[in-house]
Amino acid sequence: MPEPITLAEAHPADLPAFKKNLQEAFALAVIKEFGPLTDGPIPPDEDLDSAFAAPGAEVLHILRDGEKVGGAVVTINTTTKQNALDLFFISPAAHGQGLGHRAWTAIEQRYPDTRVWHTHTPYFEKRNIHFYVNKCGFKITAFYNAHHADPNRPGTQDFPGVDEAFEFEKVMPGATATR
Repeated sequence: MPEPITLAEAHPADLPAFKKNLQEAFALAVIKEFGPLTDGPIPPDEDLDSAFAAPGAEVLHILRDGEKVGGAVVTINTTTKQNALDLFFISPAAHGQGLGHRAWTAIEQRYPDTRVWHTHTPYFEKRNIHFYVNKCGFKITAFYNAHHADPNRPGTQDFPGVDEAFEFEKVMPGATATR
């Protein structure tokens, strides 16, 4: 039987290491697609600081048998119950072990009142697209690009691929999407 996956809230003192681990995990796909990074970490520190401090944001460690193997940032709206998975990663050393799906299941269980989950990923992240659609039950609801800009992310970012992204939605059993 696989080791249990649990979630723990990150404390302010944890955020520098959390940020570094997230950036290392995100950099792998960007380097594979576009080559070595030249303009600093991805996502930039400022973007992560904003995500951590956003209203309703919760920063979570993903733990396997008590050991940190990833993390997530979720935004919880207790009024609409339409929540967002803003950032999600499994440490590269733990890839391919089924931890992502088990971690997502733990997140769903932590927030049982959620009616709809929303998330997004860059167009080139085929592994993520497969994960969200085929493993977790999300549906693609939009493809943002030069002809259809993401209204939640105005302007361009400083790293490649961010202006072309998929948006996903998962309507939980018994709920209806109302966005």
